[in-house]
Amino acid sequence: MNARETALKVLYSVEVDKAYSNIALNKELKNSEHTKLDKNFITELVYGTLENLIYIDYVIQQFATMKLNKMNPWALNALRLGIYQILFLEKVPEFAAVNESVNLTKKYAKRASGFVNGVLRNIIRNKGNINMPNKNEDFEYYLSIKYSHPKWMVEKFLKYFSKEFTEDLLRVNNETPKLFIRVNTIKTTIEEVVTLLEEKGVEVEKNPYIHEALAIKGGISDLEELDIYKKGFIHIQDFSSMLVAKILDPKEGEFIIDVCSAPGGKTTHIADLMKNKGRVLARDVHDHKLKLVAKNATRLGIDIIKTENFNGKSLDHEMLEKADKVLVDAPCSGLGIIRRKPEIKYRKEEDNIDTITDMQLKILSNASKYVKSGGELVYSTCTIDPNENQNVIQRFLKHNPKFKLIEINEIYKEMIPGEHKDEMIQLYPNTHGTDGFFITKLQKIT
Repeated sequence: MNARETALKVLYSVEVDKAYSNIALNKELKNSEHTKLDKNFITELVYGTLENLIYIDYVIQQFATMKLNKMNPWALNALRLGIYQILFLEKVPEFAAVNESVNLTKKYAKRASGFVNGVLRNIIRNKGNINMPNKNEDFEYYLSIKYSHPKWMVEKFLKYFSKEFTEDLLRVNNETPKLFIRVNTIKTTIEEVVTLLEEKGVEVEKNPYIHEALAIKGGISDLEELDIYKKGFIHIQDFSSMLVAKILDPKEGEFIIDVCSAPGGKTTHIADLMKNKGRVLARDVHDHKLKLVAKNATRLGIDIIKTENFNGKSLDHEMLEKADKVLVDAPCSGLGIIRRKPEIKYRKEEDNIDTITDMQLKILSNASKYVKSGGELVYSTCTIDPNENQNVIQRFLKHNPKFKLIEINEIYKEMIPGEHKDEMIQLYPNTHGTDGFFITKLQKIT
């Protein structure tokens, strides 16, 4: 199987089977014998096509007489792959993009091969004449097509941000984010991990804000196959996700509850910061996800985490005022991690985002009841929507006068990139170079 065929299978799985791009891609790469160069090319093809999907489909509609929903999904995704290479990858010869897309179509949707060939050759002849929406007449539609974000999402961002900020955000959402790993200090040191990676030819970059955070320069597709991963020396986790546990600031001997713990990155980081001394209760509503938390804990040499299937929307009366600290990494729209999962742009509906806030508030309210007097509560999301973030906290504080905001922007300023004037922290991909993350910390007044 060549690189383009593997990319096609991933795109088909994402669209038809509703798979997550990162999971589908990792599965195909793990089960293949592609070279490192091919793996990088496959990753580029998959994410590049997904990031630019609305624009690519817009181009198809200009050069094809058949509607998208009438096309065979194999043929459609082979066509998308070809268009991405023609319009975005200058190093790929146009004839190669056409021939490979046509050959793939012959294999998976034979009758459509002539159609795919004709559309691609038509685009090559006329790629300098693609008609874009008028930026001055319909700014929202122009941004939607150019940066491949649904129009409702563009309109939503424009309600909160300036035109310049919104366009910059949409642009950066289509860029490749840094790949971060967290050093597991229970088993090793930062210096040892850096040395071991460099011996493997992997270049790393130390982080000025969180010492155990390392950025992998140039990217690597098979980190989980390295001995240092299997031995539990490292965990793959973004910087902004690490920041949550750092701001929770767990101490040795404390009892911590993570009410939405899967897949366990923050949970295991909490245990690491506690030096594996104390108790961590990790909860989630899916057993298979809890098994992943336990598996990661075992690999990392952590034995203070107990997993438990429990729905955060329910109140556990046995845990009332038992925890020193509680983390609510709430289910959210995920609008801050579009760079990592571009399919989020096409799967979210505006109504879903508007209704999720009630669930977030319910989980937060229940979790707050587990906090001891004088204890602390952290609420975080991987979204940039104020309705899911600042507004949820304000609604919570209105009905919970026993809690007060902690000014984390001042207490933890040495580990937070950028300047933040409010007590609550909002990170943006285009201004902070991180995933879009919201973090706030509250204390229960004695």
